Amino acid sequence: MSMINQFLWVIFPYVSLAVFVVGHIYRYRTDQFNWTAKSSEFIEKKQLKLGSLMFHLGIIPVIGGHVVGLAIPQSWMEAAGVNNHMYHIGAVYIGSVFGLLTLGGMILLTSRRFTIRNVRRLSSASDMIVNVLLLFIVFMGIYSTLVTNAVQPEFNYRESISVWFRDLFMLRPDAALMVNVPLSFKIHILAGFGIFALWPFTRLVHVWSVPLNYVGRRYILYRKHRNYES
Repeated sequence: MSMINQFLWVIFPYVSLAVFVVGHIYRYRTDQFNWTAKSSEFIEKKQLKLGSLMFHLGIIPVIGGHVVGLAIPQSWMEAAGVNNHMYHIGAVYIGSVFGLLTLGGMILLTSRRFTIRNVRRLSSASDMIVNVLLLFIVFMGIYSTLVTNAVQPEFNYRESISVWFRDLFMLRPDAALMVNVPLSFKIHILAGFGIFALWPFTRLVHVWSVPLNYVGRRYILYRKHRNYES
């Protein structure tokens, strides 16, 4: 059992992060022309617009909440005046609102990809896998927040998962910290590392292609040209 824990909470995270970094470098050096997300907007626009808006409005605060909860020690938060009750309100109630918004967006986007024939035909196998895996990850995150925290209110992930996560990046991970973590949290974490391993080989790479140069780019002027008959 200890060998399984070592694999799940030490080896697998490091392998996933290594594939994430090396895979991006390889993809960028060998496949720059496909470093993008193929647009299917011309096939179906309404569901894409709503689902994408919901997903992006929700996922940014969700990521921010994960960074705060995992990267910042509980003692630092308390020193800054954020006690456990205040943190619980932000993490559970406010986090759940944005989590449900993200889940709703993913349901729309995944349904669109699988149920609209032309969108499905345009999609690759990796597109399908990414959609399903992202939907699963978001669902397990919501389940852990709303259900697991209600059933096991005594569990404090900042004393186990957060410590393990920070130690992982300090090259001293302790798999024992994850032994008594509820199953829903474990599944959510492992699926998250799984998506990191798949990331370089899917359309998710377009996340890094932020068009910042558009801000300072000159306007493009369009002029009509009339053809006069002689």
